[in-house]
Amino acid sequence: MMKSMRTRLTVVYVGLMVLLLITVWGVNRWYLEKYYISQKMKALNVTYDVIDQQIAENRENGISIEEAMKREQDVYGNIEEGNLQKLVRDFCDMANVSMVMIDNGAEETAVYSNARDGKFLKDRMERYIFGKNRAEFEILEEYDNYKVQKVFDPWRNGMYLESWGFFSDNSTAFIMSTPLSSIGESVVLSNRFLTYVGFFAIVVGAIVVYLIAKRFSQPIYQLSSLSEKMSQLDFDAKYQSTGHVVEEIDVLGNSMNLLSERLKETIEELKSVNNQLQMDIEEKIKIDEMRKEFIANVSHELKTPIALIQGYAEGLQEGMGEDKESRDYYCDVIVDEAGKMNKMVKQLLTLSSLESGNDKTVMERFDLTELIQGVIGAAQIMIQQKGTEVRFEEKEPIYVWADEFKIEEVVTNYLSNAIHHAAGENKIVIRVERLETQVKVSVFNTGEPIPEEDLPNLWTKFYKVDKARTRAYGGTGIGLSIVKAIMEAHNQECGVVNWENGVEFWFTLDGSSQ
Repeated sequence: MMKSMRTRLTVVYVGLMVLLLITVWGVNRWYLEKYYISQKMKALNVTYDVIDQQIAENRENGISIEEAMKREQDVYGNIEEGNLQKLVRDFCDMANVSMVMIDNGAEETAVYSNARDGKFLKDRMERYIFGKNRAEFEILEEYDNYKVQKVFDPWRNGMYLESWGFFSDNSTAFIMSTPLSSIGESVVLSNRFLTYVGFFAIVVGAIVVYLIAKRFSQPIYQLSSLSEKMSQLDFDAKYQSTGHVVEEIDVLGNSMNLLSERLKETIEELKSVNNQLQMDIEEKIKIDEMRKEFIANVSHELKTPIALIQGYAEGLQEGMGEDKESRDYYCDVIVDEAGKMNKMVKQLLTLSSLESGNDKTVMERFDLTELIQGVIGAAQIMIQQKGTEVRFEEKEPIYVWADEFKIEEVVTNYLSNAIHHAAGENKIVIRVERLETQVKVSVFNTGEPIPEEDLPNLWTKFYKVDKARTRAYGGTGIGLSIVKAIMEAHNQECGVVNWENGVEFWFTLDGSSQ
Protein backbone atom coordinates (compact mmCIF):
# COMPACT_ATOMS: atom_id res chain seq x y z
CA MET A 1 0.00 0.00 0.00
CA MET A 2 1.51 3.30 -1.10
CA LYS A 3 1.62 5.92 1.61
CA SER A 4 4.29 8.31 0.31
CA MET A 5 2.89 11.55 -1.04
CA ARG A 6 5.76 11.77 -3.51
CA THR A 7 4.97 8.30 -4.85
CA ARG A 8 1.29 9.11 -5.13
CA LEU A 9 1.91 12.38 -6.96
CA THR A 10 4.28 10.62 -9.34
CA VAL A 11 1.78 7.82 -9.98
CA VAL A 12 -1.00 10.35 -10.57
CA TYR A 13 1.19 12.28 -13.00
CA VAL A 14 2.17 9.11 -14.89
CA GLY A 15 -1.47 8.04 -15.00
CA LEU A 16 -2.59 11.39 -16.38
CA MET A 17 0.17 11.41 -18.97
CA VAL A 18 -0.65 7.86 -20.07
CA LEU A 19 -4.34 8.76 -20.31
CA LEU A 20 -3.48 11.87 -22.31
CA LEU A 21 -1.21 9.86 -24.61
CA ILE A 22 -3.91 7.23 -25.21
CA THR A 23 -6.46 9.97 -25.88
CA VAL A 24 -4.23 11.71 -28.44
CA TRP A 25 -3.38 8.38 -30.04
CA GLY A 26 -7.09 7.50 -30.35
CA VAL A 27 -7.96 10.92 -31.77
CA ASN A 28 -5.21 10.53 -34.35
CA ARG A 29 -6.27 7.00 -35.10
CA TRP A 30 -10.00 7.58 -35.59
CA TYR A 31 -10.54 11.29 -36.19
CA LEU A 32 -7.45 12.75 -37.86
CA GLU A 33 -8.29 11.32 -41.28
CA LYS A 34 -11.87 12.60 -41.09
CA TYR A 35 -10.63 15.99 -40.04
CA TYR A 36 -8.08 16.00 -42.87
CA ILE A 37 -10.76 15.12 -45.42
CA SER A 38 -13.09 17.84 -44.15
CA GLN A 39 -10.32 20.41 -44.45
CA LYS A 40 -9.47 19.23 -47.96
CA MET A 41 -13.15 19.47 -48.94
CA LYS A 42 -13.21 23.06 -47.71
CA ALA A 43 -10.07 23.79 -49.72
CA LEU A 44 -11.64 22.29 -52.89
CA ASN A 45 -14.84 24.28 -52.38
CA VAL A 46 -12.93 27.51 -51.78
CA THR A 47 -10.78 26.86 -54.86
CA TYR A 48 -13.92 26.30 -56.95
CA ASP A 49 -15.58 29.51 -55.71
CA VAL A 50 -12.50 31.68 -56.25
CA ILE A 51 -11.81 30.30 -59.78
CA ASP A 52 -15.49 30.51 -60.76
CA GLN A 53 -15.62 34.13 -59.61
CA GLN A 54 -12.46 34.96 -61.58
CA ILE A 55 -13.89 33.31 -64.71
CA ALA A 56 -17.08 35.40 -64.36
CA GLU A 57 -15.06 38.62 -63.98
CA ASN A 58 -12.92 37.75 -67.00
CA ARG A 59 -16.04 37.15 -69.08
CA GLU A 60 -17.42 40.54 -68.13
CA ASN A 61 -14.11 42.14 -69.01
CA GLY A 62 -13.94 40.29 -72.33
CA ILE A 63 -10.95 38.18 -71.28
CA SER A 64 -11.05 34.70 -72.70
CA ILE A 65 -10.02 31.63 -70.74
CA GLU A 66 -7.19 31.08 -73.18
CA GLU A 67 -5.80 34.52 -72.43
CA ALA A 68 -6.40 34.14 -68.70
CA MET A 69 -4.59 30.77 -68.68
CA LYS A 70 -1.59 31.83 -70.73
CA ARG A 71 1.91 31.26 -69.47
CA GLU A 72 4.62 32.78 -71.67
CA GLN A 73 8.23 33.74 -71.42
CA ASP A 74 9.32 37.10 -72.87
CA VAL A 75 12.61 37.88 -74.55
CA TYR A 76 14.16 38.70 -71.22
CA GLY A 77 13.32 35.32 -69.74
CA ASN A 78 10.54 36.62 -67.50
CA ILE A 79 7.43 34.46 -67.08
CA GLU A 80 4.12 36.14 -67.78
CA GLU A 81 0.95 34.47 -66.46
CA GLY A 82 -2.70 35.24 -66.93
CA ASN A 83 -4.73 36.07 -63.87
CA LEU A 84 -6.58 32.78 -63.93
CA GLN A 85 -3.37 30.77 -64.45
CA LYS A 86 -1.73 32.49 -61.51
CA LEU A 87 -4.82 31.94 -59.35
CA VAL A 88 -5.00 28.25 -60.21
CA ARG A 89 -1.31 27.74 -59.56
CA ASP A 90 -1.38 29.49 -56.17
CA PHE A 91 -4.40 27.61 -54.90
CA CYS A 92 -3.33 24.23 -56.20
CA ASP A 93 0.17 24.57 -54.77
CA MET A 94 -1.22 25.67 -51.42
CA ALA A 95 -3.74 22.80 -51.20
CA ASN A 96 -1.62 20.16 -52.96
CA VAL A 97 -4.30 19.76 -55.63
CA SER A 98 -3.92 18.59 -59.23
CA MET A 99 -6.36 20.30 -61.64
CA VAL A 100 -7.48 20.00 -65.23
CA MET A 101 -9.77 22.51 -66.99
CA ILE A 102 -11.46 21.94 -70.38
CA ASP A 103 -12.80 25.00 -72.20
CA ASN A 104 -15.63 23.82 -74.48
CA GLY A 105 -16.64 27.37 -75.44
CA ALA A 106 -13.68 28.05 -77.70
CA GLU A 107 -13.64 27.31 -81.44
CA GLU A 108 -11.47 24.37 -80.57
CA THR A 109 -11.63 22.59 -77.26
CA ALA A 110 -8.69 23.69 -75.07
CA VAL A 111 -7.27 21.78 -72.12
CA TYR A 112 -5.40 23.48 -69.29
CA SER A 113 -3.61 21.51 -66.62
CA ASN A 114 -1.16 22.11 -63.76
CA ALA A 115 -0.53 18.41 -63.22
CA ARG A 116 1.99 16.05 -64.80
CA ASP A 117 -0.72 13.44 -65.25
CA GLY A 118 -3.11 15.88 -66.88
CA LYS A 119 -4.13 13.40 -69.60
CA PHE A 120 -5.08 10.85 -66.95
CA LEU A 121 -7.28 13.39 -65.12
CA LYS A 122 -8.82 14.52 -68.46
CA ASP A 123 -9.76 10.95 -69.31
CA ARG A 124 -11.20 10.38 -65.80
CA MET A 125 -13.29 13.57 -66.08
CA GLU A 126 -14.67 12.51 -69.45
CA ARG A 127 -15.64 9.12 -68.00
CA TYR A 128 -17.42 10.93 -65.15
CA ILE A 129 -19.24 13.21 -67.61
CA PHE A 130 -20.31 10.37 -69.89
CA GLY A 131 -21.04 7.95 -67.04
CA LYS A 132 -18.32 5.47 -67.92
CA ASN A 133 -16.45 5.55 -64.65
CA ARG A 134 -15.30 2.16 -63.36
CA ALA A 135 -13.61 3.28 -60.15
CA GLU A 136 -15.20 2.87 -56.76
CA PHE A 137 -16.31 6.24 -55.38
CA GLU A 138 -18.39 7.76 -52.59
CA ILE A 139 -20.10 11.10 -53.16
CA LEU A 140 -19.47 13.34 -50.14
CA GLU A 141 -21.08 16.59 -51.30
CA GLU A 142 -23.12 17.44 -54.37
CA TYR A 143 -23.92 20.92 -55.70
CA ASP A 144 -25.68 22.28 -58.80
CA ASN A 145 -22.59 22.37 -61.01
CA TYR A 146 -20.13 20.00 -59.33
CA LYS A 147 -19.63 17.11 -56.93
CA VAL A 148 -17.10 16.24 -54.27
CA GLN A 149 -16.34 12.55 -53.91
CA LYS A 150 -13.89 10.07 -52.46
CA VAL A 151 -12.52 7.66 -55.05
CA PHE A 152 -10.41 4.53 -54.90
CA ASP A 153 -8.28 4.44 -58.05
CA PRO A 154 -7.32 0.83 -58.89
CA TRP A 155 -4.79 2.00 -61.50
CA ARG A 156 -2.88 4.09 -58.99
CA ASN A 157 -3.85 1.84 -56.04
CA GLY A 158 -4.78 4.75 -53.82
CA MET A 159 -7.63 6.78 -52.37
CA TYR A 160 -8.27 10.26 -53.76
CA LEU A 161 -10.54 13.19 -52.96
CA GLU A 162 -11.93 14.68 -56.17
CA SER A 163 -14.13 17.56 -57.17
CA TRP A 164 -15.48 17.66 -60.77
CA GLY A 165 -18.18 19.36 -62.80
CA PHE A 166 -18.66 22.70 -64.56
CA PHE A 167 -18.11 26.29 -63.61
CA SER A 168 -21.06 28.65 -63.70
CA ASP A 169 -20.44 29.51 -67.39
CA ASN A 170 -21.56 25.90 -68.11
CA SER A 171 -18.88 25.58 -70.78
CA THR A 172 -15.77 25.12 -68.69
CA ALA A 173 -15.40 21.66 -67.15
CA PHE A 174 -12.88 20.88 -64.41
CA ILE A 175 -11.59 18.17 -62.18
CA MET A 176 -9.50 18.66 -59.05
CA SER A 177 -7.82 15.75 -57.30
CA THR A 178 -5.76 15.38 -54.14
CA PRO A 179 -4.40 12.07 -52.75
CA LEU A 180 -5.67 10.68 -49.44
CA SER A 181 -3.48 7.63 -49.19
CA SER A 182 -0.70 9.58 -47.49
CA ILE A 183 -2.92 10.61 -44.59
CA GLY A 184 -3.25 7.02 -43.37
CA GLU A 185 0.50 6.56 -43.40
CA SER A 186 0.90 9.93 -41.69
CA VAL A 187 -1.47 8.82 -38.91
CA VAL A 188 0.56 5.64 -38.35
CA LEU A 189 3.85 7.53 -38.31
CA SER A 190 2.38 10.26 -36.09
CA ASN A 191 1.08 7.75 -33.54
CA ARG A 192 4.36 5.87 -33.54
CA PHE A 193 6.34 9.06 -33.03
CA LEU A 194 3.85 10.19 -30.40
CA THR A 195 4.34 6.89 -28.52
CA TYR A 196 8.11 7.30 -28.45
CA VAL A 197 7.99 10.96 -27.43
CA GLY A 198 5.20 10.33 -24.93
CA PHE A 199 7.08 7.49 -23.24
CA PHE A 200 10.18 9.66 -22.95
CA ALA A 201 8.13 12.59 -21.64
CA ILE A 202 6.43 10.33 -19.06
CA VAL A 203 9.75 8.98 -17.77
CA VAL A 204 11.43 12.38 -17.61
CA GLY A 205 8.30 14.03 -16.22
CA ALA A 206 7.90 11.36 -13.55
CA ILE A 207 11.48 11.93 -12.37
CA VAL A 208 10.99 15.70 -12.32
CA VAL A 209 7.66 15.40 -10.48
CA TYR A 210 9.18 13.01 -7.94
CA LEU A 211 12.04 15.42 -7.24
CA ILE A 212 9.75 18.48 -7.06
CA ALA A 213 7.24 16.64 -4.87
CA LYS A 214 10.06 15.91 -2.44
CA ARG A 215 10.47 19.64 -1.81
CA PHE A 216 6.77 19.90 -1.00
CA SER A 217 6.55 16.68 0.98
CA GLN A 218 9.47 17.39 3.33
CA PRO A 219 7.77 20.34 5.11
CA ILE A 220 4.54 18.34 5.23
CA TYR A 221 6.38 15.43 6.84
CA GLN A 222 7.89 17.94 9.25
CA LEU A 223 4.40 19.24 10.09
CA SER A 224 3.16 15.67 10.53
CA SER A 225 6.03 14.88 12.91
CA LEU A 226 5.35 18.12 14.78
CA SER A 227 1.66 17.28 15.20
CA GLU A 228 2.58 13.78 16.44
CA LYS A 229 4.92 15.26 19.07
CA MET A 230 2.23 17.75 20.07
CA SER A 231 -0.21 14.86 20.55
CA GLN A 232 2.36 13.41 22.99
CA LEU A 233 2.49 16.80 24.82
CA ASP A 234 5.99 17.55 23.52
CA PHE A 235 5.86 21.26 22.68
CA ASP A 236 9.61 21.90 22.32
CA ALA A 237 9.68 20.86 18.65
CA LYS A 238 9.08 23.74 16.23
CA TYR A 239 8.44 24.05 12.49
CA GLN A 240 11.48 25.40 10.62
CA SER A 241 10.76 27.05 7.28
CA THR A 242 13.14 26.20 4.43
CA GLY A 243 12.08 29.17 2.34
CA HIS A 244 11.54 26.96 -0.74
CA VAL A 245 7.92 25.91 -0.18
CA VAL A 246 4.60 27.50 -0.95
CA GLU A 247 3.46 30.28 1.31
CA GLU A 248 0.44 28.33 2.59
CA ILE A 249 2.68 25.62 4.12
CA ASP A 250 4.76 28.24 5.91
CA VAL A 251 1.56 29.87 7.20
CA LEU A 252 0.36 26.48 8.45
CA GLY A 253 3.74 25.78 10.08
CA ASN A 254 3.78 29.15 11.85
CA SER A 255 0.20 28.59 12.99
CA MET A 256 1.19 25.20 14.45
CA ASN A 257 4.14 26.83 16.23
CA LEU A 258 1.77 29.40 17.71
CA LEU A 259 -0.69 26.64 18.64
CA SER A 260 2.14 24.69 20.28
CA GLU A 261 3.13 27.72 22.37
CA ARG A 262 -0.49 28.38 23.38
CA LEU A 263 -1.03 24.72 24.30
CA LYS A 264 2.21 24.66 26.28
CA GLU A 265 1.22 27.78 28.23
CA THR A 266 -2.32 26.49 28.78
CA ILE A 267 -1.15 23.06 29.97
CA GLU A 268 1.41 24.69 32.28
CA GLU A 269 -1.34 26.87 33.70
CA LEU A 270 -3.59 23.84 34.08
CA LYS A 271 -0.80 21.94 35.83
CA SER A 272 -0.22 24.88 38.17
CA VAL A 273 -3.92 25.14 38.89
CA ASN A 274 -4.11 21.38 39.31
CA ASN A 275 -1.15 21.38 41.69
CA GLN A 276 -2.68 24.22 43.66
CA LEU A 277 -6.00 22.38 43.70
CA GLN A 278 -4.26 19.21 44.86
CA MET A 279 -2.52 21.17 47.59
CA ASP A 280 -5.82 22.74 48.59
CA ILE A 281 -7.45 19.33 48.71
CA GLU A 282 -4.58 17.93 50.76
CA GLU A 283 -4.72 20.96 53.04
CA LYS A 284 -8.47 20.54 53.40
CA ILE A 285 -8.00 16.86 54.22
CA LYS A 286 -5.26 17.77 56.67
CA ILE A 287 -7.42 20.44 58.30
CA ASP A 288 -10.31 18.03 58.44
CA GLU A 289 -8.11 15.40 60.09
CA MET A 290 -6.79 18.01 62.48
CA ARG A 291 -10.33 19.07 63.29
CA LYS A 292 -11.35 15.49 64.00
CA GLU A 293 -8.22 14.96 66.06
CA PHE A 294 -8.78 18.26 67.87
CA ILE A 295 -12.37 17.35 68.72
CA ALA A 296 -11.26 13.92 69.91
CA ASN A 297 -8.46 15.40 72.04
CA VAL A 298 -10.66 18.13 73.53
CA SER A 299 -13.36 15.58 74.24
CA HIS A 300 -10.79 13.34 75.89
CA GLU A 301 -9.27 16.16 77.94
CA LEU A 302 -12.64 17.48 79.07
CA LYS A 303 -14.09 14.08 79.83
CA THR A 304 -12.07 13.56 83.05
CA PRO A 305 -12.67 16.99 84.70
CA ILE A 306 -16.33 16.96 83.69
CA ALA A 307 -16.73 13.48 85.14
CA LEU A 308 -15.03 14.56 88.37
CA ILE A 309 -17.08 17.72 88.64
CA GLN A 310 -20.27 15.78 87.95
CA GLY A 311 -19.36 13.03 90.42
CA TYR A 312 -18.43 15.35 93.30
CA ALA A 313 -21.41 17.61 92.58
CA GLU A 314 -23.76 14.62 92.71
CA GLY A 315 -22.07 13.54 95.94
CA LEU A 316 -22.77 16.93 97.49
CA GLN A 317 -26.31 16.81 96.17
CA GLU A 318 -26.89 13.42 97.81
CA GLY A 319 -25.50 14.65 101.11
CA MET A 320 -22.30 12.65 101.13
CA GLY A 321 -20.35 15.60 102.55
CA GLU A 322 -22.06 15.79 105.93
CA ASP A 323 -19.22 17.48 107.73
CA LYS A 324 -17.61 20.79 106.71
CA GLU A 325 -14.23 19.22 105.94
CA SER A 326 -15.78 16.76 103.43
CA ARG A 327 -17.83 19.50 101.83
CA ASP A 328 -14.76 21.72 101.51
CA TYR A 329 -12.82 18.84 99.93
CA TYR A 330 -15.61 18.21 97.43
CA CYS A 331 -15.80 21.89 96.59
CA ASP A 332 -12.01 22.17 96.21
CA VAL A 333 -12.00 19.29 93.69
CA ILE A 334 -14.81 20.88 91.71
CA VAL A 335 -13.09 24.30 91.70
CA ASP A 336 -9.74 22.74 90.79
CA GLU A 337 -11.17 20.76 87.87
CA ALA A 338 -13.17 23.77 86.67
CA GLY A 339 -9.96 25.82 86.78
CA LYS A 340 -8.16 23.25 84.69
CA MET A 341 -11.00 23.32 82.16
CA ASN A 342 -10.97 27.10 82.14
CA LYS A 343 -7.19 27.11 81.63
CA MET A 344 -7.43 24.65 78.75
CA VAL A 345 -10.22 26.63 77.05
CA LYS A 346 -8.20 29.84 77.33
CA GLN A 347 -5.14 28.12 75.90
CA LEU A 348 -7.21 26.71 73.05
CA LEU A 349 -8.60 30.14 72.28
CA THR A 350 -5.11 31.61 72.37
CA LEU A 351 -3.73 28.88 70.09
CA SER A 352 -6.64 29.20 67.69
CA SER A 353 -6.17 32.97 67.53
CA LEU A 354 -2.44 32.55 66.83
CA GLU A 355 -2.89 29.87 64.15
CA SER A 356 -5.65 31.78 62.36
CA GLY A 357 -3.59 34.98 62.35
CA ASN A 358 -6.25 36.99 64.14
CA ASP A 359 -3.92 37.70 67.06
CA LYS A 360 -1.55 40.18 65.44
CA THR A 361 2.02 40.37 66.64
CA VAL A 362 2.89 43.84 67.95
CA MET A 363 6.62 44.36 67.55
CA GLU A 364 8.33 46.54 70.13
CA ARG A 365 11.78 46.89 71.65
CA PHE A 366 12.04 45.85 75.29
CA ASP A 367 14.53 44.58 77.88
CA LEU A 368 14.52 40.78 77.80
CA THR A 369 16.49 40.53 81.07
CA GLU A 370 13.85 42.47 82.92
CA LEU A 371 11.07 40.31 81.41
CA ILE A 372 12.73 37.04 82.52
CA GLN A 373 13.34 38.38 86.02
CA GLY A 374 9.68 39.34 86.21
CA VAL A 375 8.53 35.87 85.17
CA ILE A 376 10.84 34.25 87.78
CA GLY A 377 9.48 36.58 90.42
CA ALA A 378 5.88 35.73 89.53
CA ALA A 379 6.64 32.00 89.87
CA GLN A 380 8.38 32.23 93.27
CA ILE A 381 5.53 30.61 95.19
CA MET A 382 5.50 27.56 92.85
CA ILE A 383 9.33 27.42 92.92
CA GLN A 384 9.37 27.37 96.68
CA GLN A 385 6.63 24.73 96.83
CA LYS A 386 8.67 22.42 94.54
CA GLY A 387 11.91 23.21 96.33
CA THR A 388 13.55 24.06 93.02
CA GLU A 389 16.64 26.24 92.60
CA VAL A 390 16.38 28.71 89.67
CA ARG A 391 19.58 30.33 88.40
CA PHE A 392 19.56 33.39 86.11
CA GLU A 393 22.82 35.26 86.31
CA GLU A 394 22.28 37.87 83.58
CA LYS A 395 22.09 41.38 85.05
CA GLU A 396 22.76 43.71 82.11
CA PRO A 397 19.83 44.83 79.90
CA ILE A 398 19.41 42.88 76.67
CA TYR A 399 17.07 44.54 74.20
CA VAL A 400 15.12 42.56 71.57
CA TRP A 401 12.36 43.18 69.01
CA ALA A 402 9.22 41.12 69.69
CA ASP A 403 5.72 41.12 71.13
CA GLU A 404 6.52 41.48 74.85
CA PHE A 405 3.24 39.95 76.03
CA LYS A 406 3.65 36.83 73.87
CA ILE A 407 7.34 36.35 74.75
CA GLU A 408 6.39 36.58 78.43
CA GLU A 409 3.96 33.70 77.80
CA VAL A 410 6.73 31.67 76.12
CA VAL A 411 9.14 32.19 79.04
CA THR A 412 6.36 31.42 81.52
CA ASN A 413 5.51 28.20 79.68
CA TYR A 414 9.13 27.06 79.55
CA LEU A 415 9.72 27.90 83.23
CA SER A 416 6.46 26.22 84.32
CA ASN A 417 7.35 23.02 82.45
CA ALA A 418 10.88 23.09 83.94
CA ILE A 419 9.51 23.50 87.50
CA HIS A 420 7.10 20.57 87.11
CA HIS A 421 9.68 18.24 85.49
CA ALA A 422 12.78 19.16 87.45
CA ALA A 423 14.30 16.19 89.33
CA GLY A 424 17.64 14.97 90.64
CA GLU A 425 19.48 18.11 91.70
CA ASN A 426 16.20 19.92 91.16
CA LYS A 427 17.86 22.87 89.40
CA ILE A 428 16.72 25.20 86.63
CA VAL A 429 19.23 27.31 84.65
CA ILE A 430 18.09 30.15 82.40
CA ARG A 431 20.67 31.54 79.95
CA VAL A 432 20.61 34.36 77.40
CA GLU A 433 23.20 34.08 74.61
CA ARG A 434 23.99 36.93 72.23
CA LEU A 435 24.46 35.88 68.57
CA GLU A 436 25.19 38.08 65.50
CA THR A 437 21.72 39.52 65.02
CA GLN A 438 19.79 37.24 67.34
CA VAL A 439 19.42 36.45 71.02
CA LYS A 440 19.00 32.85 72.13
CA VAL A 441 17.12 32.07 75.34
CA SER A 442 17.38 28.60 76.89
CA VAL A 443 15.69 27.05 79.93
CA PHE A 444 17.42 23.95 81.34
CA ASN A 445 16.11 21.70 84.07
CA THR A 446 17.77 18.68 85.65
CA GLY A 447 16.00 15.37 85.48
CA GLU A 448 15.38 12.52 83.09
CA PRO A 449 15.86 13.24 79.36
CA ILE A 450 12.82 13.04 77.05
CA PRO A 451 12.72 9.84 74.94
CA GLU A 452 14.14 10.63 71.49
CA GLU A 453 11.08 9.24 69.72
CA ASP A 454 8.89 11.76 71.56
CA LEU A 455 10.93 14.86 70.74
CA PRO A 456 9.31 15.58 67.28
CA ASN A 457 5.81 15.34 68.80
CA LEU A 458 6.30 17.71 71.72
CA TRP A 459 4.96 20.65 69.74
CA THR A 460 1.78 18.82 68.74
CA LYS A 461 -1.44 19.80 70.51
CA PHE A 462 -2.47 17.58 73.43
CA TYR A 463 0.69 15.48 73.19
CA LYS A 464 1.97 14.37 76.58
CA VAL A 465 5.09 12.31 77.27
CA ASP A 466 3.99 11.32 80.79
CA LYS A 467 0.21 11.70 80.90
CA ALA A 468 -0.18 10.78 84.56
CA ARG A 469 2.42 13.33 85.67
CA THR A 470 1.06 16.00 83.37
CA ARG A 471 -2.41 15.39 84.70
CA ALA A 472 -1.16 15.64 88.24
CA TYR A 473 0.01 19.25 87.92
CA GLY A 474 -2.82 20.28 85.57
CA GLY A 475 -0.99 20.29 82.26
CA THR A 476 -3.08 20.27 79.07
CA GLY A 477 -0.47 19.46 76.44
CA ILE A 478 -1.19 22.77 74.65
CA GLY A 479 1.53 25.00 76.10
CA LEU A 480 4.33 23.99 73.74
CA SER A 481 1.94 24.26 70.76
CA ILE A 482 1.30 27.88 71.79
CA VAL A 483 5.08 28.44 72.03
CA LYS A 484 5.53 27.02 68.51
CA ALA A 485 2.77 29.24 67.10
CA ILE A 486 4.20 32.37 68.79
CA MET A 487 7.70 31.74 67.43
CA GLU A 488 6.36 31.12 63.93
CA ALA A 489 4.46 34.42 64.14
CA HIS A 490 7.81 36.10 64.97
CA ASN A 491 9.60 34.19 62.15
CA GLN A 492 11.94 32.79 64.79
CA GLU A 493 12.89 29.29 65.89
CA CYS A 494 12.41 27.13 68.97
CA GLY A 495 13.53 23.65 69.99
CA VAL A 496 14.50 21.12 72.60
CA VAL A 497 17.81 19.38 73.40
CA ASN A 498 18.40 16.36 75.62
CA TRP A 499 21.38 16.34 77.98
CA GLU A 500 22.65 13.52 80.18
CA ASN A 501 21.33 15.18 83.32
CA GLY A 502 18.28 16.99 81.96
CA VAL A 503 16.39 18.77 79.19
CA GLU A 504 16.91 22.20 77.60
CA PHE A 505 14.18 24.16 75.76
CA TRP A 506 15.25 27.19 73.72
CA PHE A 507 13.99 29.94 71.38
CA THR A 508 15.50 32.86 69.46
CA LEU A 509 14.54 36.54 69.06
CA ASP A 510 15.58 39.46 66.90
CA GLY A 511 18.40 41.19 68.75
CA SER A 512 19.31 43.84 66.15
CA SER A 513 19.67 47.42 67.30
CA GLN A 514 17.20 48.78 64.74
